[in-house]
Amino acid sequence: MQRRWILPELSDDAAVRRLVREHGVPPFVAHLLFTAGLHDADEIARFLQPRLRGLSDPNLLPGMPAAVARLDEALRARQRIVLYGDYDVDGVASLALLYRVLAAYGGEVECFLPSRVGEGYGLSHAGLDRCIEVYRPGLLVAVDCGTNSIAEIARLRALDIDVIVLDHHEPDTTLPDCSALVNPKLGDGAFSYLCSVGVVFKVAHALLKASPLPGFELREMLDLVALATICDLVPLVAENRILVRSGLEQMSRTRWPGLAALLRVSGVASIVRTSDVGFRLGPRINAAGRLGTAQEALQLLLTNDPAEATRIAASLDAQNQQRQSVERHVAIEVECWIEKNFDGNRDAAIVAGARDWHQGVLGIVASRVMRRHHRPTLLVGFDETGSGKGSGRSIEGLSLVEALRRCEAHLGNFGGHEMAAGLNVHEDAFEDFRAAFEATARAMVTDDMLVPRLRIHGEVALEDFGDSLLAAQQMLEPFGSGNAQPLLFARRISPAAEPRVLKEKHLRFVFAGDRPVSAIFFNGAEHPLPRAPWDVAFHLERNEYNGRVEAQMQIVAIRSAA
Repeated sequence: MQRRWILPELSDDAAVRRLVREHGVPPFVAHLLFTAGLHDADEIARFLQPRLRGLSDPNLLPGMPAAVARLDEALRARQRIVLYGDYDVDGVASLALLYRVLAAYGGEVECFLPSRVGEGYGLSHAGLDRCIEVYRPGLLVAVDCGTNSIAEIARLRALDIDVIVLDHHEPDTTLPDCSALVNPKLGDGAFSYLCSVGVVFKVAHALLKASPLPGFELREMLDLVALATICDLVPLVAENRILVRSGLEQMSRTRWPGLAALLRVSGVASIVRTSDVGFRLGPRINAAGRLGTAQEALQLLLTNDPAEATRIAASLDAQNQQRQSVERHVAIEVECWIEKNFDGNRDAAIVAGARDWHQGVLGIVASRVMRRHHRPTLLVGFDETGSGKGSGRSIEGLSLVEALRRCEAHLGNFGGHEMAAGLNVHEDAFEDFRAAFEATARAMVTDDMLVPRLRIHGEVALEDFGDSLLAAQQMLEPFGSGNAQPLLFARRISPAAEPRVLKEKHLRFVFAGDRPVSAIFFNGAEHPLPRAPWDVAFHLERNEYNGRVEAQMQIVAIRSAA
């Protein structure tokens, strides 16, 4: 699919030169700071050097004082506290963090994770039945779920079980009757960027402020915070930026045997980056929950035994390979359906379903389909009874949860965010739902939104390429949602020779400048190259080989020089 190149707008040259001079950054970094609205020296310093002392008072989150008071009461009364979580990275890491904090207080704490296939997401009736039967909680803490579980929480209260909800999902107009609800999307929404692990970290911070625990170092939990924050794709802005920057540093020296074993089995270098977390660590933790139960992933983050950690990490690595195989099978079938049924000139959305699609991998496949075809995508897997569970991913500008809300007459439960959501729909209602969602998507988008954009952040000349450019880019890290890695471009350049083909699909180039610049173009052999010279859009990457580090282009797109 052809993408529209959006070149950076011209900014105030004098202001950019001032930022270059005062902060010692190259022009493209200065331009990014300026266009982000960072003009003040103190603001820029806080952005380039985020510090933990920049975190706000945790009691500013709505519902926090009530949550801390109820947790403190349960700890003092020796009530059994059950942490009821979700089976993704955010849910698992949140439970591990809160468990370690409450256990340090001497609390009687248990963790419960529902089965994705048998019990489904959140406070489902089936999940609660098993949780109550096994643990008989005095206080249930719903983590990464529960904001809209009004009937389920009412049932728990009727059984004389108090409930605290620590969540970040979008709330409906009616809220559950519980002891405390801490959700950053309530109140003025000042902390709406936090995911559940950020909420749990804030709860732990508030609890430690109210009842200090000598010798307990909350900063040692920051690696768990970074892990889940990156994998949950929430914006890496404001305090998330602080938490992830510090958390990645902590991860490099983690004290948790499970995380250390996972880093080893994933082949992550000593310097951990957001891409390592998102593409290596996260998929291995998610693999268990996608194919069965996430209990083994939780145990990895809770164990203090290095031998057990090594065993579990190896098991998760094997499950991830199995997950990749299942994912490839579903992805092939989805693309076959798209080839037969999807018309890019007609359709504003992709909604597909089948009986043999494994529900645990649909979110990953939907994300891949959305990126390839640039359409909001919903994929549903049906069981033998016709009951369907699905996952969706959206394009910029279309709120998926709002679109589903407009189609709720055809759905069971649904929920999520603007860019990602889950849903239940019966096979008998699926065609009506498909038609309703397509009509809703068409009403919510413009034709312009359906054309993928390549937003360029800055121009770099080949003669400026080198280690200093790489070091300057590192000042902008961590990269992720809300703080994308800069997409750069070089104008009118030509390869020094024919590209080398790697694994029959990738291309390796060397571009001729004052000194040679190496580049890799993943999947570049799939399409013919235009005649040189080219404009090349690329990410600047750190390439380590045989102990040598060099700056390298990772090409995103090539076009004839404009």
